[in-house]
Amino acid sequence: MSASPASPGLDPRVCERARLARDARFDGLFFIAVTSTGIYCRPVCPAPSPKPRNVRYYESAAAASAAGFRPCLRCRPEAAPGSALHRAKSELVAGALRLIEQGALDEGSLPELAARVGVGERHLRRVFADELGASPLDVAATRRLLFAKKLLGETALPMTTIAQASGYASLRRFNAAFVSTYGKPPRELRRVQAAPSRRRSGVADPVVPVAGSIELRLPYRAPYDFAHLLEFYSRRTIPGVEIVDADGYRRSFVADGEPGWFAVAPIRGEAALALRVHHARSAALGALVARVRRMFDVDADPRDLSEVFRRSELLGPLIRRWPGQRLPGAWDGFELAVRAVLGQQVSVAAARTLAARVAVTYGTPYADGAEAGLTALFPTPQALAEAPLEEQGITRARAATIRGLAQAVLDGRLAFRSEQSLEAFERDLVALPGIGPWTAHYIAMRALAQPDAFPAADLILRRTAGQGRTLSTRELETLSQAWRPWRAYAVMLLWRAS
Repeated sequence: MSASPASPGLDPRVCERARLARDARFDGLFFIAVTSTGIYCRPVCPAPSPKPRNVRYYESAAAASAAGFRPCLRCRPEAAPGSALHRAKSELVAGALRLIEQGALDEGSLPELAARVGVGERHLRRVFADELGASPLDVAATRRLLFAKKLLGETALPMTTIAQASGYASLRRFNAAFVSTYGKPPRELRRVQAAPSRRRSGVADPVVPVAGSIELRLPYRAPYDFAHLLEFYSRRTIPGVEIVDADGYRRSFVADGEPGWFAVAPIRGEAALALRVHHARSAALGALVARVRRMFDVDADPRDLSEVFRRSELLGPLIRRWPGQRLPGAWDGFELAVRAVLGQQVSVAAARTLAARVAVTYGTPYADGAEAGLTALFPTPQALAEAPLEEQGITRARAATIRGLAQAVLDGRLAFRSEQSLEAFERDLVALPGIGPWTAHYIAMRALAQPDAFPAADLILRRTAGQGRTLSTRELETLSQAWRPWRAYAVMLLWRAS
C-alpha cells in the first residue's frame, strides 16, 4: 500500500501506521485531512478510516485549514494537546508564534508582527511556510476559530463574550467564521455539539460559578509529572500570592489592569489539566490561557526530549526514570526576576521568606481572592523602584539590584517579551548591576520558557554532571551542546538527580 501524501516534515509511513492504530501518542503531532469529505481530524478520531488515497497529512491544524479543510466536529481538533509552538524549528518562528498566541494579529497587522520579531514581512511568510506549512495569518485565524470552538463547547459564556475572548473584532466576523467553516452559526453549533463533546471529553456541564469565572481543559501529551511540578512550586510559594495544596495550584495575578486569580488541577483519568479562571475582562482570556499553558508546559512533547536525552550516558537513565519531566514556568517575568535575585547564594527556603516579606509589605491587598485563600498581588515595578528593601532583611547589594531591575522595566531598557531571543534577553539583563549569566539564564528558563536556557555556572549542575568531580563551567557548556535545544529540561533533570 502506498503512503498517503504528507507535508515535507512528516514521514507518511509513520503517519499512516499511527492513523490506522489511532495511536494517542501522535495526537496533536499531525492532522489527517480527507479529500472526500473536506474535513481534517486528529489521529485518534473515532470515525471510520477513510481510504488511503483520500488522505493527506499536515503538521498543524493551520496548515490543514490553509489547504481548504475544515475541523472535524467529532474528534474536535481544538481539544488536541500541543500547539503550533512545538512544531517551530527556529527561534524566529517560535517567537512569532508566542506573539500570535497572545493575540498580536487579532488587532495588529502582519507588518507589525514582522517588525516585532526583527524581520521583513516577506521573510516571515517564507519561514512560516517552510516550518508550519501555513502563513502567520492562517495560524492566527485557526487559533481564533479553535479557541472560540473550545469556549463554545466547554463553557456557558455568551456569544459576545466568546467572540471578544477569541480575538474577533466583531460578533459579525465571529458568526461569519463559523458559518464559513462549519456551515452553522455558533449558537446552533453549540446546541448540536456541546453535550456530546462534553460526554466524550469528561468535562462537566458548562457553568459559570461566579461572575467572571470559567473552567477549561488544558490537554497535554502524556507522560506528564504534575506531582513533581507541584512539588517544585510548593517549595517556592509566596503566601497570599500563591497556594499549593492537595487540590493543585492557585495564584493571584493582574491582566489588562484588572486583578484575578486562577487554579490549576489534574483531571482524574484524563491527559488534561483543569484551569479555573476568575477575571473580569473576557478579552484577556486568550492571552491568559496561553500564559498558563506556558507556565505548566502542557505543549511539551516528551518524545522530543527522549529522542535527544536517551543518547546521553548522563541523561538517558534520568529521562527513563522521570519521563514526564516538564519545565516549571512563571506567571510574570518581573516577579520571577525579583525572586531570582532574592535567591542568589541563599537557600530556596530563605529566598521564599524574603519574597513573602516583599509581597506583604509592597504588594497590593486582594480582597476578591479571599475565597481561594489568596489575599495579595505581587508588587509592581513602580512599587519596588524606590522601596527601602533593606528594611526587610535584604542585603544592600540585592536591594539595589531589585530597584535597578524595577527601574529598567519602567524605563523600557528591560522587557520580558516572549518573542525575544535568548541572546538578546541575556545581554539586556547582564547589563544591569548585580545580574550575571547564571541569573539571566535561570530567569529566561522559567519566565520566558526558553527551552535552551542553561545556567552553566550552577555548582549543583557541575557537580551532578561531573559524576564524582566538579566540572568547570566551560566543560559543562561543552558537554551540554549534545542536549540542545532542550538544555533547560536537562537542568531540571540534573537538579532533580542531585
